[in-house]
Amino acid sequence: MYKIIAIIPARIGSKRIKKKNIKKFYDKPMIQWTYEILKKSKLFSNIYLTTESKEIINVCKKFNFKNVIKRPKKLARGNTTIKEVMIHAISELNKKHSFKNVCCVFPCSPFLKVSNLRKAKKIINNKNENYVVHAIRKYSHPPERSLLVNKENKITLVNERLMHKMTQSFQKKYHDVGQFYMSNKNTWFKKSKNITRVGIELMPWEAIDIDNKEDWKFAELIFKKWKKIE
Repeated sequence: MYKIIAIIPARIGSKRIKKKNIKKFYDKPMIQWTYEILKKSKLFSNIYLTTESKEIINVCKKFNFKNVIKRPKKLARGNTTIKEVMIHAISELNKKHSFKNVCCVFPCSPFLKVSNLRKAKKIINNKNENYVVHAIRKYSHPPERSLLVNKENKITLVNERLMHKMTQSFQKKYHDVGQFYMSNKNTWFKKSKNITRVGIELMPWEAIDIDNKEDWKFAELIFKKWKKIE
């Protein structure tokens, strides 16, 4: 069995939901839910936080999440890619630790399921280092039939010709839900064209994108039902 670690990237500068990663989601900071799911899974030899924020570090210490990779502020900007963040984190850990595989888990993942992590780990253990497993979700409606809406709420068809096709005539399409990526650690250093991507499909209630205040409220409603919180 290969040694695998988890890395949670969390920065303080979210714009639409202030301090989203440590904002209370029910009775816990959002990132705590994610950390506790990872810990409960018992799949990882270590779980690390990569952040530039002392405030996030201090919040995490309160629930005993103390393995921290201090991220340079230049890697905490809004246009910083997750690849840049992970390359830095893995490079830092390589100096002191031995591990083969890594799971990048986003901090706002209260719907993360251990069973999906196990599926991903099984895939990675059986593949070479060019593979990366994504959590994905099927589009509920063909994106080819998308609409554009301007400031006056006027609608423009993206492709008028395709609007007349039956929905079942389109090939099913999926999107990355930004919940986790699992791979060999060396995969992060490779060019995208050299990577083979494998998807684990999630149900709609397992992959809610929490991007604004409306998303947050919706996620709380689903979470209450899912976790049976009173």
